[in-house]
Amino acid sequence: MEPLVSIIMPVYNAEKYIDRAINSVINQSYQNWELLITDDLSNDCSQKIVQEYSKQDNRIKLFVNEENGGAGVARNNSIKHAKGRFIAFLDADDQWLPEKLTKQINFMLINKYAFTFTAYQKLEGEKHKGIVIPPSSTTYKKLLSSNVIGCLTAIYDAEVLGKQYMPLIRKRQDMGLWLKILKEVPKAYSLPTVLALYRVDSGMTQNKLKILKWQWLFYRKVVRLNVFEAIYHFSIYAVKGFMKHST
Repeated sequence: MEPLVSIIMPVYNAEKYIDRAINSVINQSYQNWELLITDDLSNDCSQKIVQEYSKQDNRIKLFVNEENGGAGVARNNSIKHAKGRFIAFLDADDQWLPEKLTKQINFMLINKYAFTFTAYQKLEGEKHKGIVIPPSSTTYKKLLSSNVIGCLTAIYDAEVLGKQYMPLIRKRQDMGLWLKILKEVPKAYSLPTVLALYRVDSGMTQNKLKILKWQWLFYRKVVRLNVFEAIYHFSIYAVKGFMKHST
C-alpha cells in the first residue's frame, strides 16, 4: 500500500487558476493522496469551484478560515487536518506534472530522506519559461542565504519529523518552515527533475522590491539575526535571487 500523501493548498481569490492546480493533483499517477484546501476568505468563486470538486472526489476537502490570516495560517489549518505520512505543498496558481508524487515519494522511500524538493519550471501565461535546477542538497546554513526549495516541490515525512507548521507571518512562511525542519535533520535533498510548474505572473512573484523588504524583515524578526549577520545573508540572497529570476 502506498503511503498517504497530504497535499496542502492555501487559496485566496484563485478562481483563474485553481482548476488547473486541482486537476494536476487528480491526474497524478500516484493516487493515495488527500487534497486539503483552506480558503482564506476569498471574495471570488474559489470556494464554489473547490466545493464542486469535493463533491466529485472525497479525497478533496475544503476548509474556510474564520478570518483572513494569510497563506501561512491557511496552510497550517490544512496541516492540522492532515492524515498522511507525507506532507506536500501546492499553491492554487501552480501545477504538478503527472509523475511528481510517484517519483518524489519513491526517491524519499528508497533513500530514507525525510525532507526533499525538486526542480521546477516557470510558467507565465501559457508559456513555459526558464527551468530552476536546485543544488543536490541544502543545509540550515546554506538555506539562510538562498531559499533553493520551491514551496510547490517540497515534501516532508511527518512519520519522522512529526507535523511541522509554518511560522505565523504574512510572507516567507515557507522558508521559515524549511529552516525549522533543517534544525531537525541535517540536510534536505533534491531530485533534479522538473516535476512542477511555478507561476510567475501572479501575486508577490511580480513585486521584487516587496520580496526584498519581506526578506530583510524575515532575517531580523523571525530568524533573529543580528544586523551584521542579516546584511551578510541578505546580500547573498539578493544576488542569487536576481540570478534566479533573470533566467
